[in-house]
Amino acid sequence: MQNRSPAGLMPRTRLARLGGVIARHPRSWVAAWILVAATCFAVAVGGVTGESLFERLHSGAPTVESESSRAQDVIAQSQPALETLTMQVTGADLTDAATMAKGAAATKEIARVPGVKSVRSPLLSPAGVTDPRTAFLLEGGSPSAGGFVTVVDFEPGLDKHAQDAAEAQAEQKLLAVPAAMGAKGSVGSTSKVVKAITSTVERDLLRGEGIALPLTFLVMFLVFAGFIAAGMPVVGAVVSIGGALLSLFGFSHVVELDATVVNIVTLLGLGLSIDYGLLTVSRFREELAHREHEVPTREEVAVAAERTVATAGRTVLFSGLTVAIALAGLLIFEASIMRAIGVAGVSVVLVAMVVAITLVPALCVMGAKRLSRKAVERPSDVGFFSGLAHAVQRRPVLVIVGIVAVLVLLALPTLSMRLTSSGTELLPKDAQQRVFFEQLNRDYPALSSPEVTVVAASSDTAAVTSWAERFRTAPGVESLAVKPLSGTHQRVDIRVAGRPTSDDAQDLVSRVRDVGAPFETLTTGQAAGQIDFLDSMAARAPYAVGLVVLGTFVLLFLMTGSVVMPVKALLLNVISLGAALGVVVWIFQEGHLEGLLSFSSVGAVESMVPFLVLAFGFGLSMDYEVFLLSRIVEFHRQGVENDRAVSLGLQRTGRIITSAALLIVIVFAGFVAGDILIIKQMGLALVAAVVIDATLVRMLLVPATMTLLGRWNWWAPRPLRRLHDRFGITE
Repeated sequence: MQNRSPAGLMPRTRLARLGGVIARHPRSWVAAWILVAATCFAVAVGGVTGESLFERLHSGAPTVESESSRAQDVIAQSQPALETLTMQVTGADLTDAATMAKGAAATKEIARVPGVKSVRSPLLSPAGVTDPRTAFLLEGGSPSAGGFVTVVDFEPGLDKHAQDAAEAQAEQKLLAVPAAMGAKGSVGSTSKVVKAITSTVERDLLRGEGIALPLTFLVMFLVFAGFIAAGMPVVGAVVSIGGALLSLFGFSHVVELDATVVNIVTLLGLGLSIDYGLLTVSRFREELAHREHEVPTREEVAVAAERTVATAGRTVLFSGLTVAIALAGLLIFEASIMRAIGVAGVSVVLVAMVVAITLVPALCVMGAKRLSRKAVERPSDVGFFSGLAHAVQRRPVLVIVGIVAVLVLLALPTLSMRLTSSGTELLPKDAQQRVFFEQLNRDYPALSSPEVTVVAASSDTAAVTSWAERFRTAPGVESLAVKPLSGTHQRVDIRVAGRPTSDDAQDLVSRVRDVGAPFETLTTGQAAGQIDFLDSMAARAPYAVGLVVLGTFVLLFLMTGSVVMPVKALLLNVISLGAALGVVVWIFQEGHLEGLLSFSSVGAVESMVPFLVLAFGFGLSMDYEVFLLSRIVEFHRQGVENDRAVSLGLQRTGRIITSAALLIVIVFAGFVAGDILIIKQMGLALVAAVVIDATLVRMLLVPATMTLLGRWNWWAPRPLRRLHDRFGITE
């Protein structure tokens, strides 16, 4: 027989006992969490270890072990990649001897910088700017345009400090060249692009939090009608952000973290923490309303804390586990960035869960007297949401048909979805490094990487050339060149018009791979890398989906004792997520609302977005499903009939779900306000997913389907009922 709470109304579960411990020592719990949060921020952001999280971030297209990566390895073995710094000069008089002499003298100084391996510039050619061997370094291939580039190659193997020092000195010397020639110059490099992306991510994160935290506090003030109650979830969210940043800092020492991971994972933790804090504070006030004294006694506060952690804490645990299961599906994929997001996301969810069932209840206990002034005697069973439930229950079939039709209509654009992996296009259109590389690719195409590269395992250049010539007339092909890569390999560089991941480039990759050759060939390039990435994701997707579906089904079955409700929840989530992706395609791929959302369409959706939206969106959808079902199940177990349990459950949780959805929309609006394209796409997709789920699905489809199914909602085969009786998770 289980122990009872002091009021004798609830079994003393482990969570209830945890609530009792927190109620006895609230200040100790709060002090411990303050210390933990301060340590997290100091290590992850303050750089007390010598570097911050943002200094350890990377950027690049998602990759997997594939034909494309093997080709890159062969190229790297024969032609190791060097760190470079490139300067574009415009407005130079390349026909004036004195100007040329000044420019050449300044350019020679660059080679004296420690760490510089070589300097490539038309100014250094003994034959002058008319040398055909350096024509590719001149704008338009001619000195008459007044533009040229200088490329600095650095010694391989420099450590970070030496590399940074060499780049800084070389850049200073580079910019002295156009100054001496009375021209203008700009400098760019891959490392500068990465720094631009990571600094933009850091700025976006601060902007997102700057938007989210004040607005969420304002919304919660309106929800709770008090500053103390409104501040508690925000405090919990700030602590969770610290924990999220520290976990990401730790993971950055194990795997390479892409810059975009930080915003995605951190704002997810912020949103969940606010949701869970809202639920916890609301339940504490509800439980506090059962007190007998006007000013709650310590015993009454302890009972309220026990019941809050036992009920709301149980819902938080269920919700957090469903989100964690959804993110754990990312661990199945081969791409390291997906695994990094999955592991970091799961850890952040765990932090949010622990904060919600320990720190927030401790804050509630400390502020119990203030919270009790706003506590109502008994939550009403009648209101807007119960009225909405009754209206839906009168015509459930009509509601189901209408809402499903709307969701299918919203999802239709996904049928034409195109995927891409952007480089500098991730940055805003006016970003210095994006402008630099767009101009470089336009004016000096020979310096850009070819769209398609084939590595042929043959020492016979003529044989490889004869084989490769068949691709010269392929759609979009502008040029084709074969040159020795090593004594055993040849390299075929094929330039294709349009973006690196255009349809023509992808079709050419497929054609090259399908055509047989008398020697082994490996195809690489941005288009090939994207094809390999998507093929790998498609191959692993069934296993990831299976893990998420099975895990979610088992968890919901243990909570509800039904096999119907988990299946229904899974189906409704698929429909709502399809609608959210349709909105993303309509806006970002088709280019609608460019001005309003401040982006320039690349005619496609970033390749990681659909997979991340399905994982994060599924988790958030199940979050609200658990919020609602936990109350409906609670009433059903008290003997309330199905329709009444649904209306009561919606009445008790409708305000919390809509408030939580509004809050998380505000949080993800920080994504939309960001400058990084993939972050903006993720933000809008998750905003759409939350809005659709919290309104059309949770408020309308769920009560309609549960009304239509009636007692079948609670059906399970007899063996599974016995299993639930033994292992089900109940109060």
